[in-house]
Amino acid sequence: MSVVEVLRNSLPVQGAGEVSSAADRAVVLTQALPWIKAMTGTTVVIKYGGAAMVDPVLRAQVMEDIMLLRLVGVNPIIVHGGGKDISRLAERLGVPAEFKGGLRVTTPEVMRIVSMVLSGKVNEELVLALNAHGPLAVGMSGVDGSMVHCRLAGEELGRVGEVTSVDPDPISTLVDAGYIPVIASVGVGPDGQAVNVNADTFASAVAQTCKASKIVFLTDVDGLYRDFSDKASLIGRMTAADARSMIDSGALSTGMIPKVRAAVDALDNGVNRAHILNGTTPHSIILELFTDTGVGTMITGSADDLFRHDVAARVNRSAVS
Repeated sequence: MSVVEVLRNSLPVQGAGEVSSAADRAVVLTQALPWIKAMTGTTVVIKYGGAAMVDPVLRAQVMEDIMLLRLVGVNPIIVHGGGKDISRLAERLGVPAEFKGGLRVTTPEVMRIVSMVLSGKVNEELVLALNAHGPLAVGMSGVDGSMVHCRLAGEELGRVGEVTSVDPDPISTLVDAGYIPVIASVGVGPDGQAVNVNADTFASAVAQTCKASKIVFLTDVDGLYRDFSDKASLIGRMTAADARSMIDSGALSTGMIPKVRAAVDALDNGVNRAHILNGTTPHSIILELFTDTGVGTMITGSADDLFRHDVAARVNRSAVS
């Protein structure tokens, strides 16, 4: 299937439901092509989480978006956690859950559960869902090839790791061969044993090392808000400095802070754009990356970078009209 056919059949108009006519489809396609051209040959790291990873229908829609990225020449890399599945299995086994500072206290017993869930159940499910569209996905974790090395985050947290280095070779070998890596956020600790790593920071480290052009965080909200109680206050675009100000001011929820910190860290270390999206919105990845206005929050490294993006969007809209 050609790129044109894929987009014509798959890409909806923002806020308008399904494309209702051939003319509407042509407008969508025309708007998307400049963004596709700019992204062809680049790498995008997608941190996959939230309800979109648990619900089979939502998961299928995300997989369609990832396959479309691959078909138009983008190199997607998926990083995932699986906190809800870990909690469910731990409860079933009678292992108590404890959190400090938003991080799961990971005893050796909990670490065995983490490895079983992330490197086993969740990774396998995602690989199978993606391979339903073609034999392209390969599952792995940061343990494979000793790819992701970590230090311990703190004695009180047990086997929780902070990434110190990422070897890009195992990932680039798969990408160069045409595969889509699906990576569980488990790393190698200083003692050579597995450690539990926050998936947001893990994804950021992978994006930096693999020289990704974009990092996308899928969550259960539409993005960042000036006032979360006011859904009209969604922030469509902002700079890394704006994001830091939101962290410092206490304006972000506890769950959003690690994502925004990971996004800013990626931008500070060579990644061009970070996007925070609602994975429960159908085809949110495609709508964010391949339309002028997007559907989530885009964060750029600087005001100049944001200005360049806005100019490109205006030129694109003028060409369409």
